[in-house]
Amino acid sequence: MSRVIGLRQAMPYLRLYQGKVFVVKLGGALLSRAEVLDQLAHQVALLQQLHIHLVLVHGGGPQAGELARRLGLEVETVNGRRITDEQTLEVCKMVFNGRLNTDLLAALNAHQVPAVGLSGVDAATIRARRRPPVSLRDAETGRRRTVDFGCVGDVEEVRTESLRLLIGGNFVPVVSCLAAGEGAEVLNVNADTVAARLAIALAAEKLILLTSAPGVLADPDAPDSLVSHMDLPRLEEILKSSARSGMHAKLEACRQALLGGVPRTHVISGLQGDSLLVEVFTNEGCGTLIESGP
Repeated sequence: MSRVIGLRQAMPYLRLYQGKVFVVKLGGALLSRAEVLDQLAHQVALLQQLHIHLVLVHGGGPQAGELARRLGLEVETVNGRRITDEQTLEVCKMVFNGRLNTDLLAALNAHQVPAVGLSGVDAATIRARRRPPVSLRDAETGRRRTVDFGCVGDVEEVRTESLRLLIGGNFVPVVSCLAAGEGAEVLNVNADTVAARLAIALAAEKLILLTSAPGVLADPDAPDSLVSHMDLPRLEEILKSSARSGMHAKLEACRQALLGGVPRTHVISGLQGDSLLVEVFTNEGCGTLIESGP
């Protein structure tokens, strides 16, 4: 009986979302666990079979940091943002567009999902400019300092032609967060930002950020303080007050997506079984839903 009730509850959402685009961003921490990757691929397969068009975006910060340290490179971050020098960029190329993109494609293949891997460099899908040195307050020391983030880019343009061709052919694009810079330059771009900009450019119905956290917490030190729903003013309030570096980037991506016309954004746990399906197809959801209006 509970399964029948669940199907009835899901029916309005099935009708609403058929033919729509969801941009789903997977955090790097999720990609290091085979069992998590497998269950996420299973959920993607089901959504794709229900004629929901998916674009997956992935990060890979933990894996890039681990490989850099194994190679004897110093990894420096400021306020949760990685400084990417030339050597670190080479590591990012190997990890993002090599190991992680391939592992994710293999997991999707195991569930018969026709996925195609690419980066923002392919067909210059994401064009970025190198971020100039910026003056900011260091969260650790409290002092202002000038920081050069190196080969880190800020998105200037998103070209959707290649993605629309893949979506139209019933393929699932899997995008790593490298972008085309000036000339032959390759730049590292924050994956949350990439996901938000793709969602805006594709007029996506949803931007879904899968993380290792249960969602947005009113108090970052209290796991039971999950905020299940918020509007844009509440989001901006949390951005100014309690959001820490990792979640701050995600909430800023949600904010940009909402301001760019994406109706709904979600921050949910990728570690919880069937979290993607529960968030999309049930009234209760399982993480944080953020909408522009009340």
